[in-house]
Amino acid sequence: MSNRLYDALIAPNADKTSVFLKTAGEQADITFDDFCARAAQIAHVLVANGVAPGDRIVVQAPKTVEMVLLYAAAIQSGAVFLPLNTAYTRDELSYFITDATPKLIVCMQAVEDGLRALASSVG
Repeated sequence: MSNRLYDALIAPNADKTSVFLKTAGEQADITFDDFCARAAQIAHVLVANGVAPGDRIVVQAPKTVEMVLLYAAAIQSGAVFLPLNTAYTRDELSYFITDATPKLIVCMQAVEDGLRALASSVG
């Protein structure tokens, strides 16, 4: 099965050594090839944990380099990446998660317990 989004956005850059992401602080800038390699590692973890093409991954986490990597990994694995605002209330989260029926929910550790119960309720 072809993966047009991955083939258009990520694959053409897999061998480029120029900087893709400029980072602040102590974290080193990330080159295209490093980004692609790290996204592939995460994609393998997703697939190894049962994520299949068309599955939804709900993400409620801050906008970080890691979340961009997770987005790329979701694309590579054929999953649908559904970002949720970190300010959503429990009722809003319940609505989106129940509607999406995700295969996986990614969140900040601080809200994990609350989302675990919600995730259990939708299977």
